[in-house]
Amino acid sequence: MPFTVTFIPEAVEGYKKLDGSVKKNVEKKIEELSGNPFIGEKLGNKFNIDLSGFYKLYAHGKKFRIVYRLVGIGVVEIIEIRGIGKREKEEIYRKFQARLHR
Repeated sequence: MPFTVTFIPEAVEGYKKLDGSVKKNVEKKIEELSGNPFIGEKLGNKFNIDLSGFYKLYAHGKKFRIVYRLVGIGVVEIIEIRGIGKREKEEIYRKFQARLHR
C-alpha cells in the first residue's frame, strides 16, 4: 500500500529550484519513500538543532538530502517532506532550523 507524500510550501519552493537531473533523482527517492517510509535514517540533534522525530534520505549521490517526518496516529498515513537541500555545509539543516522556529 503506497503512503501519501505531501510537501510543506517551503519544500515545494526548494523542489522547484532543483535542476532537471537532480529533480528526477529526488522524484525517484520520493517514490521509494511512498512505498517504505522507514528507508531514511532517523535524525537527532544535529549542529545544536533538535531534529528528533525527523528522518533524512539521501538523493543525487548524497549531495542532497530530503528531510521528512511521518504523520499519523498508530499507522503512518502521510509522509511530510519538510525540506530538500544541499548537503554542503549542512545547508538543509540550517534552513530547516529557521522553518521550525516559525
